[in-house]
Amino acid sequence: MNSQWQRFRNRLHEIVFESDTLAGRAFDVTLLFLIVLSVLAVILESIPSLTKPYGPLFDRIEWVFTILFTLEYVLRIISIRQPLRYVFSFFGLVDLLAILPSYLGLFLFGAHELAAVRILRLLRIFRILKLGEYTEAASVLAYSLRESRAKITVFFVAIFTLVITLGAMMYVVEGHANGFQSIPLSIYWAVITITTVGYGDIVPSTPMGKFIATIIMLLGYVIIAVPTGIVAVSLTNANAGRKQEISTQACPNCSRQGHDPDAVHCKYCGAKL
Repeated sequence: MNSQWQRFRNRLHEIVFESDTLAGRAFDVTLLFLIVLSVLAVILESIPSLTKPYGPLFDRIEWVFTILFTLEYVLRIISIRQPLRYVFSFFGLVDLLAILPSYLGLFLFGAHELAAVRILRLLRIFRILKLGEYTEAASVLAYSLRESRAKITVFFVAIFTLVITLGAMMYVVEGHANGFQSIPLSIYWAVITITTVGYGDIVPSTPMGKFIATIIMLLGYVIIAVPTGIVAVSLTNANAGRKQEISTQACPNCSRQGHDPDAVHCKYCGAKL
């Protein structure tokens, strides 16, 4: 009996977590289709002209998707030897977030709770995050961002220091008379200027203030290119380093992916693949 259950669970794991078989690819494609449709339904439900005549239909459609995603969530838990590793993983939490709002809405009643229900229903839009699990490019992008996090952190610290300094300068130069009523408000102006947004709600009036504003605007164009270059280099290195990593094998113990094609054991938990 145990051997039959183990064979069933191994087969289920191949279908649910891996995509190197016909059944696995069919499962992934079907799930992608359902995710896109469910997010589209949430978007359409927010349109007042559609909600009034088709509100009950949207509710029924939502429950169909909720039941299907719940079934998927249960199957993933069953197919893993250590279910808690999957439950508390990033994609495990995303899968839970995809079904939790509908069930919580059943237990929240009253006038005050209605606002909370609306917020919970909006969380269904995060089902789009489930798409990342089935896109190799998403894992490459995540890998490149992790590799460049130190450089990006230093970059943002430098920008944070710069906008505080420039904001304080504009507060001193322009002052209350020209709309720069506090240093935080001046920092806000520096941020929207250096990012080239420029709402125009606060405008420098003095010659010195306009000169500083011009310098900040020119710096903005230079600054925009810096994080783009950092991520671009990391993406290039990530693609070069992951050309041989073509395995779609998912660990049957912890559900983690990203193993080398010749890997025998999971590099995260040590279980045999």
